Amino acid sequence: MLRVDIAEIALDLAPLKRAARWKRAELAFWLLPFAAYFLFPENLVLLSQIAITGLFCLSLDLVLGYAGIISLGHTGFFGVGAYAAGLLASHGHGDPLLGLAAAAVCAAGLGFATSFLVLRGADLTRLMVTLGVAMMLFEAANKLTDLTGGVDGLQGMQVQPLLGRFAFDLYGKTAYWYCLAVLLVLFWIARRLVHSPIGLSLRGIRLNVGRMPALGTPVNGRLAAIYTVGAAYAGVAGALLAETTQFVAVDVLAFPRSAELLLMLVLGGSGSLYGALIGTTVFMLARHLLSNLNPQYWQFWLGMLLVLIVLFARDGIIGGLRRLRRLVPGPGQ
Repeated sequence: MLRVDIAEIALDLAPLKRAARWKRAELAFWLLPFAAYFLFPENLVLLSQIAITGLFCLSLDLVLGYAGIISLGHTGFFGVGAYAAGLLASHGHGDPLLGLAAAAVCAAGLGFATSFLVLRGADLTRLMVTLGVAMMLFEAANKLTDLTGGVDGLQGMQVQPLLGRFAFDLYGKTAYWYCLAVLLVLFWIARRLVHSPIGLSLRGIRLNVGRMPALGTPVNGRLAAIYTVGAAYAGVAGALLAETTQFVAVDVLAFPRSAELLLMLVLGGSGSLYGALIGTTVFMLARHLLSNLNPQYWQFWLGMLLVLIVLFARDGIIGGLRRLRRLVPGPGQ
């Protein structure tokens, strides 16, 4: 009987194992950042910002795309992570990896503490609670000038060389590889998570939360856990921004950052991980190029781009690519 049960369990997990295998298109995708280093060496600062924001957007995708928790205050965790790493660096503890760890712990602690408030209501209530938490954090950072520097920003950060050898240079070479390595590692962890039984249960909760308790799934526990993980990811992204720029301003907690983050996720397509990265890349590159071409009216053209993508790719860029793939016949068809 035990052998039969083990065989049945292995059979049930086989689809998850197949889905967790890396595909050629994914490997080709991750070759692009390495190629970008050599193709665009003068834009490494922008590319580092894309990697940081991509990780930030990935954290929201875990919360919204897989668990269905709508958040307009995700920037609160980003800001807490930035200030955690910044305060350590300004008090003589500027090791980058220590800053990442502190940021993840602080942001995860805040995420866990506020998850019980977020899970008490439905979508609209969650929007209000997450936004309220972020607004309180913004005002706290603005008022605690002795600690955060207020509107003048956190001063005196001294970030040590990475691993004691690689100093952060003005050209952004060390910062780029640092951000890319952290993004790749955390993406791999997130990918393993969403292709595990826990990730499958999160999708079930998002699709039909009423039926999951009947299957023995602890709904609130799973939602609190993924909310905490998403908060930790956002905190690490904030720490990366603080360490690579060696400055933290109060705008890391501002609402526009959360609004832009939600736009990026919708643009790329939620619930796929890659949608967060693609949406971030397209949004930030479009903003960079349009602001250079038309400094006064670049927001109009960016808004038009977003409207067109929503009209012709309702599930974002990832959704549009999937439909296009189904329409185009394969080699054997």
